[in-house]
Amino acid sequence: MLDFAGIRVLVLGDAMLDRFLYGDVDRISPEAPVPVVRLRRSHAMPGGAGNVARNVSALGGTAVLVGLVGEDGAAAELRALLAGDAGIEDATVTGGARRTVLKTRVIAGNQQVARLDEEEARPADEGEAAALVAAVRSRVAGCGALVLSDYAKGTLTPAVVAGAIAAAREAGVPVFADPKSDDFALYRGADCLTPNARELARAARMPAGTEAEVVAAARAAMRAAGVPSLLCTRAERGMVLVRADGGHAAVAAQAREVFDVSGAGDTVIATLALAHAAGRPLEEAMRIANAAAGIVVGKLGTATVGAEELEHALHAGGVDGMEGPAALGLAAALRRVSEWRAQGLRVGFTNGCFDILHAGHVSLLQAARRRCDRLVVALNTDASVARLKGPSRPITPLADRAAVVAALAAVDAVVAFEEDTPLELVRALRPDVLVKGADYTEDRVVGADLVRASGGEVVLVDLLPGRSTTGLAARLRE
Repeated sequence: MLDFAGIRVLVLGDAMLDRFLYGDVDRISPEAPVPVVRLRRSHAMPGGAGNVARNVSALGGTAVLVGLVGEDGAAAELRALLAGDAGIEDATVTGGARRTVLKTRVIAGNQQVARLDEEEARPADEGEAAALVAAVRSRVAGCGALVLSDYAKGTLTPAVVAGAIAAAREAGVPVFADPKSDDFALYRGADCLTPNARELARAARMPAGTEAEVVAAARAAMRAAGVPSLLCTRAERGMVLVRADGGHAAVAAQAREVFDVSGAGDTVIATLALAHAAGRPLEEAMRIANAAAGIVVGKLGTATVGAEELEHALHAGGVDGMEGPAALGLAAALRRVSEWRAQGLRVGFTNGCFDILHAGHVSLLQAARRRCDRLVVALNTDASVARLKGPSRPITPLADRAAVVAALAAVDAVVAFEEDTPLELVRALRPDVLVKGADYTEDRVVGADLVRASGGEVVLVDLLPGRSTTGLAARLRE
């Protein structure tokens, strides 16, 4: 089980404000060959090192954010957002004449069409550097990790990095660095670097395409920088962890669909640091971070991952040593459906006991997934199955049924319900498509009236003949 409560991570780096403008495009401007975006809504959140802090908080840990901001409206908005997150302690430092970094992204549908950057990327001066190091020294004791989040905006000068790492070393706190400098020696003294393949290739001046090339480049970069481990993120190719002692491990990417890679590196280093601070070896922490990255790239914007959905992904992905429920709780399911809807996705829903998974079940789920962009499957709990099917059922307990169903490519989320029908789940989730087998008539489909009333669709799909759990159980008894 994942439990990051009580774990503190100090995040030092380039704090910024991310603003998103969402709208629709239905014409090209007569003034220039550019799309006209009709603005529907806007949203702001902490970005850069602030997004690392958000990820720590979302996973149940506590982040202490140290960074540089100006005396301007963006800083006031950023600090208000930080104050509204109970899992983040704001320890940002104000630079006298510095502009707070602000990135504004314009998104039409699910496509980013423009980004406006307002920034002053100058190195922290002597006074700012001293204030940053002092903030780290006063807060690093009692933290489980120090994360250096470098966006090359000027916060992490050599003096700041050296002072922060020295403070962490004195406190016995491991250091993780997400590098932007081509000279990894800047982060000398860190315990683990987390570059992507392009950053690694630039720093090592070697190719980093294949896994073997990544390992060779990592070893060269680690020797030059004097760091004991390096985790290279490789987008759709997964991750490779290389250790100075000679070992390395690789893991394949878990993402099903990629909507937006913004902030994925923030999610990786936040999860890696938290998992390691919680006592997980680096290899295991990498697998947890990889699962988190697979979730976050399926969301629009600089998103975060919750502990429950991460545990669900780990269980469904069969990560070694990970045990936990494959079924989401209602709150997590509501959050996930809300995120899908924010991306403009069509959400489907079906339910059943799924006691012994057979070809008929798989056919039904595949047909249901073809009718929507994301499919939620609701399972009767063991007590609910027993009431419906008799005391000899279920044959397979809920945890196992959920694990098997969640592992299917057609299924995007699994939930469970204790009642005899999923009516309350349908009422809460309000799916766009409600799917049942054609052995039902529409008037017998629980929740059909609710779905139709909210503009949704009820779909009955043909079943494979002769397939049923009852029939399988009878043949097994024979």
